[in-house]
Amino acid sequence: MTRTVDPRGLQIAIGASVIWGVMPLYWHLLRGVPAFQVTLHRILWSAVLVCAWLGIARGRGWLRATLAQPRAAGLLAVSGMLIALNWGLYIWAVNAGHVVESSLGYFINPLLNVLLGTLVFRERLTRMQTASVLLATLGVAWLTWRLGEPPWIALVLASSFAAYGVIRKVVAVDSVSGLAVESLYLVGPAVALIAWSWQRGESDFAGAWWPGIDVLLVVSGALTALPLIGFAYAVRRIPLSTVGLLQYVAPTLQFLIGVLVFKEAFDRDRAIGFAFIWIALALFAGEGAWRTRRRAAALPG
Repeated sequence: MTRTVDPRGLQIAIGASVIWGVMPLYWHLLRGVPAFQVTLHRILWSAVLVCAWLGIARGRGWLRATLAQPRAAGLLAVSGMLIALNWGLYIWAVNAGHVVESSLGYFINPLLNVLLGTLVFRERLTRMQTASVLLATLGVAWLTWRLGEPPWIALVLASSFAAYGVIRKVVAVDSVSGLAVESLYLVGPAVALIAWSWQRGESDFAGAWWPGIDVLLVVSGALTALPLIGFAYAVRRIPLSTVGLLQYVAPTLQFLIGVLVFKEAFDRDRAIGFAFIWIALALFAGEGAWRTRRRAAALPG
């Protein structure tokens, strides 16, 4: 028996992926604000929104139930720091003219997840997965050689998000509750730093620089939380193979925005390096879809 696709779930999953993909356009509106300040507000307002939503949807016991999971408290503190690093670097990279390299990080991420699965969870790579990882490694090596330095933004984005994924795999909590707890760990320091900046006259909030900046900073929290809530809803209603393919929508849109909208450099050397990684992803995604169909065909009925 094959799993049918819930049209509403698919629409919400695509919508979330598209929001993530076009986020460089939004962060570009905040290019006059230091990336660190934007990250602080992103943490604050996403925490407010996610915790409010959980309180309404699940009642006051959601936090106690989440932290009752073994090792949840400590591990979610670590994952919170990792996601804050990822957010901050990404916002800085977008407004420093590195959207294309940032998209590379999220192209690499699925392959790095597979590699970490073998190192941390002793999972076995298939031949196609091994070939995909090797091709991606060749792509990174080519870019390092031809450009004179490793694509460090892409590598830090990919590795921080992959490490975040490992921790979230170990902690048996859903994505929304996990984000809420991570945000609660970070929100205290974020508020303190925002207040300290405001006292020093360095705050970007409350219209300090230009009208509407505070609205954009608050909405950044919604744009962090809402796609995640939607995607968490959708993945329970669509096949895993579809989820796997959708993970490439966001970096593809980010790449296109970097090249076509922001006119970032994409010369022959970069094209060759990206081609290695795109071929690796095509092999990886193709094998994943084939294995999913094979398992579904083997089910009775």
